[in-house]
Amino acid sequence: MAQVDRLSVTMAPEIGAAVREAAAREGTSVSNWLASAAAQRLRNELLSAALDLWEAEEGPFSDEELNMAAAALSTARRRGAA
Repeated sequence: MAQVDRLSVTMAPEIGAAVREAAAREGTSVSNWLASAAAQRLRNELLSAALDLWEAEEGPFSDEELNMAAAALSTARRRGAA
């Protein structure tokens, strides 16, 4: 059996209801939904730190680079939604 870390969380009732609804829509448990959301947030924080370090070493991203990245992300999102 996989090792788990049990946590007790407290949130506003409307957030709790929204989490339960989102988990139900995905056909998963609230625990799995929250774990996935936390993992996504942690990945985003790591990416943000990596981009900050890149810019500190190489200089700010140009508008052209940012536009290319936005276009690539938009394309990836459309493919994932299809």
